[in-house]
Amino acid sequence: MALTTENLNIAGFPNSINLNTAIGVFDSGIGGLTCVSELRKILPCEDIIYFGDTARIPYGTRSKETVLRYAAQDIAFLKRQGVKIVIAACGTVSAVSHKGIAGEDTPFIEVVTPTARAAVAATRNRRVGVIGTSATIRSAAYAKAMRSMVSDIKVFGNACPLFVPLVENGYTDRGNNVTEILVKEYLSPIRAEGVDTLILGCTHYPVISDMISDFMGKDVRIISSGKEAANAAAAKLTQENLLSQKEEAGSLRFFVSDDTEQFITNAHAYLGELPEDFESNVTLVNIED
Repeated sequence: MALTTENLNIAGFPNSINLNTAIGVFDSGIGGLTCVSELRKILPCEDIIYFGDTARIPYGTRSKETVLRYAAQDIAFLKRQGVKIVIAACGTVSAVSHKGIAGEDTPFIEVVTPTARAAVAATRNRRVGVIGTSATIRSAAYAKAMRSMVSDIKVFGNACPLFVPLVENGYTDRGNNVTEILVKEYLSPIRAEGVDTLILGCTHYPVISDMISDFMGKDVRIISSGKEAANAAAAKLTQENLLSQKEEAGSLRFFVSDDTEQFITNAHAYLGELPEDFESNVTLVNIED
């Protein structure tokens, strides 16, 4: 039987929702930490559990069926932790999945819809660029979402398959020659279309947003999918009366499927100041077990 979002049997895991349980966030690697960073700013009292599937990155070059299988395992793992909401901080998963993928018992946030909404609100000339993984661009999910909101909007997409491995391996400093060459290669066709708004359709990309913005020009508005997903999650928790009632800073717990040391190094760059016990809260797991 083909794997679809309708027959992913992951809704049965125990998930006793209460106000002070954690927000669950997952991504194919470290890119979803851009969403975590935003969550810490807008919801500082919330506990956050993050899963980064660093052993199987990138998702963006996989088939739809494989991406759905990985997503099902990632969500099931987070639900076992008893989270009150799941955020798919992964453009690829969001582009190919369905809002019911987490089951009816758990609120679910994907990045495409809130990001598309922000881009529609930001554009002045209704010409929007989208960059993402090959799977995300192939799905045309962002274009479909924006056209459902504004029928005459023009959308120009381009896949940037090498951005994720560059970010995962630390090629993120402004002025990095390798990354700047690829920014020019990937974004030249979009810039030539005269877009005034650019969606970073992968949560890895905000880490190199300075170089992207430098190339696109100061008049082009940059929309971060990680930031918009965090805003959508805050709105959903408020709507569902699920905001934490704690007054102290929320805790952070991280799980990865490969190389905790590399994750720890990257997390410091993404998240800034971290608790003293941060490293002891990074755990290696076998996601397929």
